[in-house]
Amino acid sequence: MARSRFPRSVYGRGTEPDPRFSLANERTFLAWIRTSLALVAAGVGVHALHLQIPEELGDVAAIVLIVLGIASAAQAFVGWARNERAMREGRPLHGAVTATALTVVLVLTTVLLALAIFVL
Repeated sequence: MARSRFPRSVYGRGTEPDPRFSLANERTFLAWIRTSLALVAAGVGVHALHLQIPEELGDVAAIVLIVLGIASAAQAFVGWARNERAMREGRPLHGAVTATALTVVLVLTTVLLALAIFVL
């Protein structure tokens, strides 16, 4: 029965792990999806609010936030699949590969936007 579940690259391997671990992995996936939605909403908001900053800077910030949202959604799926496969195969779990890069870019974008709003 598990062999017919999608995606086969995840469910077609190993043995069924304890449901608690799979559900925890799914909650982490959903947290990444919520983060993704928030980043996309922030990007749309920066663009729609026409902040008192140079228009080009607002557009760049909006694009960066939306791209970060898309990257977060990709991280959600990749992280879920890698960890689910690892649990099924009895291997150690992986960390979030892109979390550090996403955090650095988000902090830089936020600092630049704050400087632009309060200094310019």
